[in-house]
Amino acid sequence: MFAAVAASAAAVTLAPTAHADVVAYLVNVHVRPGYNFPNAETAIAYGNSICDRVAAKMGYGELVEQVKADFHTTDYYQGAYLINQAVNELCPAQIWQLRNSAAGYTLPPV
Repeated sequence: MFAAVAASAAAVTLAPTAHADVVAYLVNVHVRPGYNFPNAETAIAYGNSICDRVAAKMGYGELVEQVKADFHTTDYYQGAYLINQAVNELCPAQIWQLRNSAAGYTLPPV
């Protein structure tokens, strides 16, 4: 029993940490039309601002609305895609925070 507990503890403490993948983020936000970032630095800065808002526990609905407003779109999926790319690729440690803030979220009626 002790060996099983020790093995479990070792697995938890040896779990790899999540690392940002800036290249994947840039590829994904540049191939999808609609964002039109003028350069990589602007795209990364915007993605990092999303990460900061998620870390500050901004609600998912509010975050989607802000992203939609920033890009002058009414398309929910345009906002959600950028949020998901930023969190998954630039700040993967915030994935659970994003999921928690999105729990129970439903699209507003059209």
